Amino acid sequence: MKFSFKNDYSEGCHPNILQALLQSNLDQQAGYGEDEFSLKAKELIKEKINNKDSEVYLVSGGTQANLIVISSILRPYQCVISASTGHILNNETGAIEATGHKILNIETEDGKLRASDIVPVLENHQNVPHQVMPKLVYISNSTELGTIYKKEELKSLSAFCKENNLLLFMDGARLGHGLTSEISDLTLEETAQLTDIFYLGGTKNGALIGEAIIINNPDLQQDFAFNIKQKGALLAKGRLLGIQFLELMKNDLYFDLAKHANQQAMKIKNALKERGVQFLSDTYTNQIFPILSNDLIQVLSEKFEFYVWKKIDDNSSAVRLITSWNTGDEAVDGFIEIFKANS
Repeated sequence: MKFSFKNDYSEGCHPNILQALLQSNLDQQAGYGEDEFSLKAKELIKEKINNKDSEVYLVSGGTQANLIVISSILRPYQCVISASTGHILNNETGAIEATGHKILNIETEDGKLRASDIVPVLENHQNVPHQVMPKLVYISNSTELGTIYKKEELKSLSAFCKENNLLLFMDGARLGHGLTSEISDLTLEETAQLTDIFYLGGTKNGALIGEAIIINNPDLQQDFAFNIKQKGALLAKGRLLGIQFLELMKNDLYFDLAKHANQQAMKIKNALKERGVQFLSDTYTNQIFPILSNDLIQVLSEKFEFYVWKKIDDNSSAVRLITSWNTGDEAVDGFIEIFKANS
């Protein structure tokens, strides 16, 4: 069987989670997120971000989180600003547009948005009732290209949004990987301070399923639970999500798992760089995009699964390799060995 570098959710979940689910399996608990595990997990998350006034909601997946957040806080005539690589634009089957909200996309080289990128959009939308009104800025950390926001970048973007009456929403499907990157100087607490809403992604970092939506802006908190129920995201057996996030938040397991995934990706990246390989983007998370010859890609694909991301020319393409919380040395070393033997 081929080893998959296609994504970071091919495995089930971390053994701590599985054990906790098993141990509590026959215990009776309240439903709809009122179980003791969910309540404890939410309090622990608030401690981690150092904001007891934030509200935390647990849902099952990233697309669900994005859809609920955006459709709940925007008025019908308001729209979203996103990088052209944004997950909501390319990988969610038009879920946001299906709720009636247009996405204005901006081309960026590294998948990140900056104030200078957004200014022209605001200038072209003058809040007259003939155009949609830009209201929410959607970003991801780490981005779909594996890049991350540094502290000053997020501070600058946050300040710009406040100055222009825009909301800042961070997709955190891979937030653990972004914050534990070797070049990151941003903390979870600072992330909460600088965003109106963000979420901690569990699905791609050791959970079976689950994302934790964290609402920091008190103006957006009222009645949010009603939106979750209306969108079919309020699980009767909310304990399933609560147990997982409680385990992930204990002893910083969440960040240890993300750091491991990053380190495994960097082993591959460094080995390829030593042989002169160029990369589509300079990443320090668990996603890397090396540019390889098509012949070498064919050889590697005999033992490993990965996406061919972008054609570079007739002879070479960029591939995407993603490592997970469970990617072992054997797979990493095996990939590097075959690469070196054929390059």
